[in-house]
Amino acid sequence: MLMRTDPFRELDRLAQQLMGPGTWSKPSAMPMDAFREGDEYVVAFDLPGVTPDAIDVDVERNMLTVKAERRPVTRADDVQMELSERPLGVFSRQIVLADTLDTEHIRADYDAGVLTLRIPIAERAKPRKISIGAGAGQKELSG
Repeated sequence: MLMRTDPFRELDRLAQQLMGPGTWSKPSAMPMDAFREGDEYVVAFDLPGVTPDAIDVDVERNMLTVKAERRPVTRADDVQMELSERPLGVFSRQIVLADTLDTEHIRADYDAGVLTLRIPIAERAKPRKISIGAGAGQKELSG
């Protein structure tokens, strides 16, 4: 049997049981990191224990939606659960993407429970140098 010393963990578990697992109509939150790396915007979502086929990534206009479902593990009939703290159910996150991102070329990778999306910065948003030309019909005035 496992012994716990953190009294707040029990409160968190109780709150999770009262609220119930996330559903497709009312999903739970999903932790993420977002940062710029070179010419890409990178968003990483923590999804431990989620199989790749249980993850949906959609982009509509500038709205990125990630939904994932952690399903219960099937156990043998003679298994008696002693402690269950890992949340099950549906997790979701929506992000409004800037117009400066190229949503047509998003790459998604899933490794070690982390979903990583790489979104390229659009060419029109990258800094560029504008050359200044001399006017062809300019005249000098003398007095």
